[in-house]
Amino acid sequence: MLNLRKFCAEFLGTLLLVFFGCGVAMTIGYAGTLVNVAIALAFGLSIIAIAAMIGDISGCHINPAVSLGMLIDGRMKFGEFIYYVVAQFLGGIAGAGVLALIKRNDFESLLGSNAFAAATETGVHMLGAFVIEVILTFAFVFVVLAITKKAENGKISSFVIGLSLTLVHLMGIPYTGTSVNPARSFGPALMCLFRGNAVPIQQVWLFIAAPLVGAALAALIYRFFYCDKCCCKKCR
Repeated sequence: MLNLRKFCAEFLGTLLLVFFGCGVAMTIGYAGTLVNVAIALAFGLSIIAIAAMIGDISGCHINPAVSLGMLIDGRMKFGEFIYYVVAQFLGGIAGAGVLALIKRNDFESLLGSNAFAAATETGVHMLGAFVIEVILTFAFVFVVLAITKKAENGKISSFVIGLSLTLVHLMGIPYTGTSVNPARSFGPALMCLFRGNAVPIQQVWLFIAAPLVGAALAALIYRFFYCDKCCCKKCR
């Protein structure tokens, strides 16, 4: 059953993540060490701020990969997962739409979209980009699952998650711009298509598939490490 408050919280949170994170990337570009650090911090600090806003309402997933990890770990039901993901994708589209409005006269702007091959700083090939996104998402989702396991971690969880997102961005920005979030990637790619640039939407499948694979692996290995109930009773 749809919980409207959670739906709206995930929509708003993802909108703000795209607005601030991709907005900084859109404004200052993707070239240079200090630029990459600034973008990484923009995404990480956004998570911390948004978690303070909506964490008590929806858990502040604002990422289909995180929601998938929660689903596999048994922390949410399938119906809830579906409307979380719908809200996140709609929020990503709305956030990118706001950025497109701001840049309405700059049709060459990529709105902070992700890419691989010739469209990136390093020219990483498709397989390399896929592997990078799987590993980065695996690490990020594993941290989210681990730090949110115990209620007493609530006061520090948003900072740990925000710093973890900053870390994966520092690694991934030169290669793919760092996605680890299908909703964050799809919104800017769709807006670029509407503005006449089809390259981001042609490549966005990778930034949907790879994070979901990484999230699934993270949840499965997390359960192997932390499972309290196992048929063989030897998992710990």
